[in-house]
Amino acid sequence: MQYEDWKAILAPYNNAVEELKVKFKNIRKEFLERGDYSPIEFVTGRTKKIASIVAKAKKLNATDIEAEIEDIAGIRIMCQFVEDIYTIVDLIRNRTDMTIINEKDYIKNYKESGYRSYHVIISYPINTVDGSKEVTCEIQIRTLAMNFWATIEHSLKYKYEHYIPDTLAVRLRRAADAAFLLDQEMGEIREDIMNAQSMYRMRELAVKDVLDRIQEVRELGYTNNAIQYQRRLDMIQNSMEDVKEILQLKDEIGSKIEEIKNHKMKE
Repeated sequence: MQYEDWKAILAPYNNAVEELKVKFKNIRKEFLERGDYSPIEFVTGRTKKIASIVAKAKKLNATDIEAEIEDIAGIRIMCQFVEDIYTIVDLIRNRTDMTIINEKDYIKNYKESGYRSYHVIISYPINTVDGSKEVTCEIQIRTLAMNFWATIEHSLKYKYEHYIPDTLAVRLRRAADAAFLLDQEMGEIREDIMNAQSMYRMRELAVKDVLDRIQEVRELGYTNNAIQYQRRLDMIQNSMEDVKEILQLKDEIGSKIEEIKNHKMKE
């Protein structure tokens, strides 16, 4: 098959990867913007390289590459906690813009190597210049610890051409168990971690709002007031006071902005 033929075949898969990355990143953004905890930590994606597709087709004895290879397009979603993985699976199940074809839970039923992850195969519609086309995509959902282990294993498989020596494989399995134990321990203190992160995000948003309002005061021509507000914000941040004092400053500046605007309207 010529390179130009491959480009035509892979184009819809490239588009699917980019669209899905944006969609899942927007889900994360939506959670955070409304002040909620996001089960999505970050998202990556790729289209399988031609050499890898050819090698897999040969291994599977595939005659129809697009029909028989499910991971030409691949998305990886990273989470902080194991519980988040199942939350994301439920989110995918409830979406109307993608259809689940198959699911593989390698967390409850982990591989002999120690590999843990949750795989969802979806059918996803792509609009091309030739019309609509359904492409399959594999979504891998895993914790940061699972991803760290899987990345190392992948590198070793590459080095040893998929046949990792037994002694090293045993150590890898132990490492996989240790990584999962870390996930379990983190799950035990999940509520405390989530509350701490929520407070930190709330503080960040409050600081941003205060800075935006200080800038608005400056743009309205009240530079001295803006400088005073900035100094007060700096003092609060330097003393590490809780978010309540930042919110009070935000409300105070908001009232000042209203006062300035009302005064200007009367002039």
